[in-house]
Amino acid sequence: MENLTLEMSKNTNTLQEQQLKLIEGNFTKSEALKIINNVVNVKINFHKLQRLSKIEGNVNDKCTYDNSRISELIDDQADMKSFLRSLEVNGKNIKISSTINITVEE
Repeated sequence: MENLTLEMSKNTNTLQEQQLKLIEGNFTKSEALKIINNVVNVKINFHKLQRLSKIEGNVNDKCTYDNSRISELIDDQADMKSFLRSLEVNGKNIKISSTINITVEE
């Protein structure tokens, strides 16, 4: 996974925008599966912790929350795994790129 890069670059137009090039490179099928799985798991865990922090200390909470984003991520993760596993790469690499754009909303 030597092609995995983490770099931040400032947008020259405004200081209210940032980009984080999270993933950029060519990966084996196995590496691609691990990367996608790990990135999505982090996001799923983030939503689970957010949900937990809302009820912490409230013994009367009925724990009824919108889990649609967690379910969506789990479904997307399964789709990506299925897609990547079905690929016949025959020694070829898989290119993955992911950039996070951060903008301050007015």
